[in-house]
Amino acid sequence: MRSIKGLRNIKGKKVLVRVDFNVPVKDGKVEDDFRIKKALPTIEFLTTKGAKIILITHLGKGGDTLAPVAKSLNKFIKAEFTGEILGPKSTQAVANMQDGEVVLLENLRNDKGEKECSQFFAMNLAKLADIYVNEAFPVDHRQDASLVLLPKLIPAYAGLQLEKEVKNLSKVFDKPKHPFLFILGGAKFSTKLPLIEKYLKLADHVFIGGALLNDLLKAKGYEVGRSLLSDENFGIEKIIGNKKIIVPADVVVEDKSGKLLAKKIDEVEKNDYILDIGQESIQALEPYIQKSKLILWNGPLGKYEAGGGGATKEILKMVAGSKAESIIGGGDTVALISEMKMEDKFSFVSTGGGATLEFLDKGTLPAIQALG
Repeated sequence: MRSIKGLRNIKGKKVLVRVDFNVPVKDGKVEDDFRIKKALPTIEFLTTKGAKIILITHLGKGGDTLAPVAKSLNKFIKAEFTGEILGPKSTQAVANMQDGEVVLLENLRNDKGEKECSQFFAMNLAKLADIYVNEAFPVDHRQDASLVLLPKLIPAYAGLQLEKEVKNLSKVFDKPKHPFLFILGGAKFSTKLPLIEKYLKLADHVFIGGALLNDLLKAKGYEVGRSLLSDENFGIEKIIGNKKIIVPADVVVEDKSGKLLAKKIDEVEKNDYILDIGQESIQALEPYIQKSKLILWNGPLGKYEAGGGGATKEILKMVAGSKAESIIGGGDTVALISEMKMEDKFSFVSTGGGATLEFLDKGTLPAIQALG
């Protein structure tokens, strides 16, 4: 990837920056501006060099306006919001830009050409600018027009955060430090099995929590009640006997009356719903955390929106207090870190969710390859 650090003489040049401002919005307000703040160094780098910045992003699945995002962005930098993607308002706004100014176009997914990876849509976007910058790591696993087609149409560069993502995430498969602990939560065991198999070879220990744990316990013959499970056979038997896997000894369940109870994994009943790992499991993980030199974590260990976030918070504090190099990813996990105001307690916090997982598995992503 060519870095924006190598850009010279860009005063007056129009730079189309693909950011990921797909942030949670409720009642017209941005609830978490983590991803917006992560894009600011790239935007500020370009504005100080006198470039004219055109920001493009998506929000949701389409149909939503970026107006609340524009309001949140303007707390940090002055940016004009056009309210449309391609049209007379956007064309005029771009034409009127002065050096160092910033314009934000409307939600890319409001045009079907984005998700359909339309060459026509990409060409019209490309006409707006002289240079393209990718600062949208969380969506770089997508085959969208703004991600994989635009960098082929005008000179393309990687943003500062994208560079950090690649550099830091690559550490876990390029001569990682040992002891190396991999903590994996979330759901969809079927999609994460290749990742687990890879890190059972690379890491010294793999701790599995979240809804993934339900599949693992069921495969081992335990009752999991009404707990969330994958709905297909995906070959879990290949890894259940691996001695590197740390299986939690207890869980927090919601029983049929709605009460939260702590139970050993062999005490779960048919009407129970597993929400989180238990206190014994948290304490058992602590020695592994303290001995590790590298900790990679992706995904929450419980269903925190339903009262199962306790373990994730406790273990985040343990990792933050350890001497290990810590690399954390996953949308829900990062949301908790942001809520706890602990981002600076870890070596690196990835902005990605699915993109982080795919990069950890494959070592690259479609939009990153498109920059090459």
